[in-house]
Amino acid sequence: QVQLVESGGDLVQPGGSLRLSCAASGSIFRVYDMGWYRQAPGKQRELVATITNGGSTNYGNSVQGRFTISRDNAKNTVYLQMNSLKSEDTAVYYCNARVQPNFETARDYWGQGTQVTVSS
Repeated sequence: QVQLVESGGDLVQPGGSLRLSCAASGSIFRVYDMGWYRQAPGKQRELVATITNGGSTNYGNSVQGRFTISRDNAKNTVYLQMNSLKSEDTAVYYCNARVQPNFETARDYWGQGTQVTVSS
């Protein structure tokens, strides 16, 4: 059984910063791409950022230059550093990872989501 557990969501003022974390745990053989997605009320889930296990990154247009994704492969953990937060960043942030469990084929897993609210 593989689980993704997110942490770090909070209420923050506009212009502030937050750091999200997501750790993959369980019977894991290998973790491939990891990433963050978000969903605001009444909107579709959208890409925030992804990172390969080699460190190549990709960002959604709305967060480019403000957010930074990174990972610690030894800990199977991905991070999202969010700076210069805006009210429109308010959403539930979901961690995603492509994981190969022991003795199984790789597939995508999702975390339970963590709420980020940007408001004064």
